[in-house]
Amino acid sequence: MAEPDGERQNLGLLCFYPHRAMEARLLAALAEARFDDITLAQGRIAARIGPQGTRLTDLAAQALVTKQTAGHLVDQLERAGYVRRVPDPTDARARLVQMAPRGLEVVAIARRVETEVEAEWTAHLGEEATAQLRAALTRLREITDPYR
Repeated sequence: MAEPDGERQNLGLLCFYPHRAMEARLLAALAEARFDDITLAQGRIAARIGPQGTRLTDLAAQALVTKQTAGHLVDQLERAGYVRRVPDPTDARARLVQMAPRGLEVVAIARRVETEVEAEWTAHLGEEATAQLRAALTRLREITDPYR
């Protein structure tokens, strides 16, 4: 299939378009479920919070933002009841950012939407092409994701 503008798109952009579409679907589903106070920037930080919690410095590094920016976004999420800060059991001086119960509701919606979107993409691409895409992107992650 030819590129729309006649020029070959780089792989980064080709990965970005579906990512952007997934984010848009997630935000729309959250707004529909009355979680319409989450911004894209907040969502990108929240998406990096691990099951046991994540340090603010790690969230900033993973999101490629300053610690101050990450702190501001976490402050907003905390005020809205999506996250909480708790002591880090491995370091008494540090704190972890964890999902609060309201945030866990958002995570459940996000997982449902991700499943729906992946099913649509699989229907469009076919099972074999989807499996190949997943395998290729998983391998590519080996050299592109320092946080894997």
